[in-house]
Amino acid sequence: MTSLSPEERRLRRDAKRRRIRRRRIGALAFVAFASLAFVAGLVASGALGGREAAAAGSTTTETTGTQTSETTTSATTTAATTTAATTTQATTTKAATPPRGRLGSGSAVALAFGGDVHFEGIVLSKLDASPTSVMAAIAPVFKKADLAMVNLETTVSNRGAPTPGKTYTFRAPPSAFRALKAGNVDLATVANNHGIDYGMTSFLDTLRYAKRYRFPLVGGGRNAAQAYAPYRVTIKGQRIVILGASQVIDSNLISSWTAGVGKPGIASAYDVGRLTAAVKAARKKADTVVVYLHFGEERHPCPSSMQVSIARSLIAAGADIVVGSHAHQQQGGGRLGRAFVDYGLGNFVWYSQNSSASTTTGVLEVTVTGRRIDGYKWVPARIIGGSPTPLSGSSRSSALASWRGLRACTNLSR
Repeated sequence: MTSLSPEERRLRRDAKRRRIRRRRIGALAFVAFASLAFVAGLVASGALGGREAAAAGSTTTETTGTQTSETTTSATTTAATTTAATTTQATTTKAATPPRGRLGSGSAVALAFGGDVHFEGIVLSKLDASPTSVMAAIAPVFKKADLAMVNLETTVSNRGAPTPGKTYTFRAPPSAFRALKAGNVDLATVANNHGIDYGMTSFLDTLRYAKRYRFPLVGGGRNAAQAYAPYRVTIKGQRIVILGASQVIDSNLISSWTAGVGKPGIASAYDVGRLTAAVKAARKKADTVVVYLHFGEERHPCPSSMQVSIARSLIAAGADIVVGSHAHQQQGGGRLGRAFVDYGLGNFVWYSQNSSASTTTGVLEVTVTGRRIDGYKWVPARIIGGSPTPLSGSSRSSALASWRGLRACTNLSR
């Protein structure tokens, strides 16, 4: 065997290394091509989560009517079977979120309602002396509630002139909002027949001062969209939605006072279709829907046919609680099917002392879990010196019996 020189042995070793390197590169290229082909086949068959699986993973639906909830459904398992190897591969996403249902988050919320509030006469004197004194007696009752609401039946402004032809016109200084907050009131409606008593300039001042004092209002705005918009708040996980509207506006002022497109004003309940549409829209993202109305006939202890009709329409649209004021005396309250209605809360912070009916007042407390009315009660009070003062002893018992008796002409149940 012929011996190789050192140089020949080196050349042969280099050639052998090149052959091995080429074989390795070829093998790697084959593996990469095969892997790409396999992945492409899986994608085409849907095994890695196609468009349908992605869509099923985050579907949000809303239902309206008696059963309203937001439900998020998630895909649980997506399987794809390859034809050649009959291999099944599954992709599991997170578990489905249970629907909220009629009870929402499941936590009970306590709501409190008072009637008509203004700051005239003796009430104005109290306000000027000390805003915190105006509702001091009733403040502890409101404090126990998760949310407290009244009807602000006055414009809040230092400007404007009384509306010509109106017998009664009400106006209050901005400190009115200090009095409401000190009284543990969380929200007010301005949809009533006195909200624009001193003209549109004063009404816009009301909105401006409310914003300054960080005090939310419903039932009025710089346009119709704002006026009919609800107040939304989440309490204990429950989505509470509250709207305000008025069915009482002087006939010659309905057009000028009603909010419109680019036109400030209040939400009118004369247009029942517009109001029920607002309730239906609110229902879609709410666990509890409340409507506070200014409606009825003055000094009538029983609801009018108009009140009954509107209340039923609002409940049919999705309202759970309908409360109201305007009669300057109490009207009855009770259950209407699964909902709750109180047709008249009476005066609340009020200068008039001319009759027992006008000074008989109180706080309505309603406990609700989602759409379920858990219970309600009346806390009797008397307007003394313009301010509501809770009753006790025999006076309380007598006032409570009178309030319950008002239900007789309402067709509401206990």
